[in-house]
Amino acid sequence: MERPASRSKLEAEESTQALYEYRVRNWASRYGLILALVVLSGLLSLLTPNFATAQNLLIVLRQISINGILAVGVTYVLLTGGVDLSLGSVVALTGVVAASFAHPGEYHLIVPILMGLAVGMACGAVNGLIVTKGRVAPFIVTLGMLTVARGLALVLSGGRPVSNLSSTFTTIGGGTWMGIPIPVLILGFVALISHFLLMRTRPGRYLYAVGGNESAAYASGIHVTAVKTMAYTICGAMAGLAGIVLASRITTGQPNAGIAYELDAIAAAVIGGTSLSGGTGKVTGTMFGALLMGIINNGLDLMNVSSYYQQIIKGVIIVGAVWIDQRGRGRPWRRGASTPY
Repeated sequence: MERPASRSKLEAEESTQALYEYRVRNWASRYGLILALVVLSGLLSLLTPNFATAQNLLIVLRQISINGILAVGVTYVLLTGGVDLSLGSVVALTGVVAASFAHPGEYHLIVPILMGLAVGMACGAVNGLIVTKGRVAPFIVTLGMLTVARGLALVLSGGRPVSNLSSTFTTIGGGTWMGIPIPVLILGFVALISHFLLMRTRPGRYLYAVGGNESAAYASGIHVTAVKTMAYTICGAMAGLAGIVLASRITTGQPNAGIAYELDAIAAAVIGGTSLSGGTGKVTGTMFGALLMGIINNGLDLMNVSSYYQQIIKGVIIVGAVWIDQRGRGRPWRRGASTPY
């Protein structure tokens, strides 16, 4: 029979070890991504001399601008415990719509921008309403929207790219301001506004509450349906903005654009610390996640790695990020106790 003193000593040692493991995981969750960025950047600087240049940095930022905008948008949905798989198709649809109103001498620049944003918001609102009012799983709803939006893009464009765009419209994706690419400025503006909304406003707190415990949020008087619909609508608006930037950048509205963009966006958000279970995540982490993916893609391009292998590496990163997320949320810091915050 084990003595009470020995049992207490053993429990104390286990508690200390568990607390130490929790602190290590907590430190890794806070600073691990930044450390990975620093180490990866240093390694690529040694392997490819052209990596650590101001010009290449601007290229990386321009390359991640569209994925960053989408990742910020999908962060809202992931915080509620949902998911949006329709982003790529909505990007194509909004790009076609915006390009259709961006021909020279027809409409003011604000018209294609508003039309693209409106279509994106409409797609997101439909997703949100079906998820909340229809009580259909987000995976199924957004998968259906993925097909519908792609079909609408093909119908509206006749299956052909919408070209002959005005120079003012193409400046959105291809121009610069004070030497900084305009898409990068747009991404920075979107990230700042979203960070403020999520961290400093009541709707932002409601998003975290719904994702953390939907039943408790409802019992507290939060309008869960409105909060979830808002999240999907904002996500759709971000997809619309990304579609506008993409159409402007490639100077055509491509009905086949945006394929698999939703996977990159979700991966960036999850790598940045946003949990697929909802209730956890920040825009700053999402931005770091998008930057990490951009650096990896850029470094592999500079090293002339085949795009086929890049797809494999990207898939491994996505699975690894989800695995780490599940491991981090599945182990309490102490037996019989909840995680301390």
